Amino acid sequence: MKRAKVAPIVALVVAAVLAGLVWVLVAGGGGNDDKNGIVDSNLLDKPAPAVRTTTLDGQPFDLARRKGNWVVLNFFNSTCAPCRAEHPELVTFAEQQGLLGLAGAELYTVVQIDDDLQAVRDFFDARGGDWPILTDEEGSIFVAFGVALVPETFIIDPDGVVRLRWAGQIDAVTLAQLVQQFRQAFGT
Repeated sequence: MKRAKVAPIVALVVAAVLAGLVWVLVAGGGGNDDKNGIVDSNLLDKPAPAVRTTTLDGQPFDLARRKGNWVVLNFFNSTCAPCRAEHPELVTFAEQQGLLGLAGAELYTVVQIDDDLQAVRDFFDARGGDWPILTDEEGSIFVAFGVALVPETFIIDPDGVVRLRWAGQIDAVTLAQLVQQFRQAFGT
């Protein structure tokens, strides 16, 4: 008799937990918004992992060919609320870096494996951002960089060495200041 009374309660609790998880993943995108800032990484001060992929436009991309330039890699998902909130800051950063010409850092966005590529195109078309978007259809780039939650941002120096890992949203001013600090520290 007691089991008959407990079963509906257990079912309700399980349903509530599942509904909460679905809401977090859909409304919040599972984003990395509770800890914004510099985080440790076993990649720091080491050569960046190999990144060979294609852009959303179908062009080949090889991170090794970007040596000689400061590179900012931003990991993204179009359904992630913190990613969506961060995007205008990245647009501003890219515009400011573009004004610097050859002295500016190059920005690339890496799209999460489970993201819908048409949704990404639509997102960028509606919200701006004309920098290259890199596809990660197998998830190997996310794994190589140790990214579990988005957004995350990495700064890579002209020698191809990872200098910074930032978890969570970053604003244009902070990102530009960090790139400049690393330029001064490493003389490039």
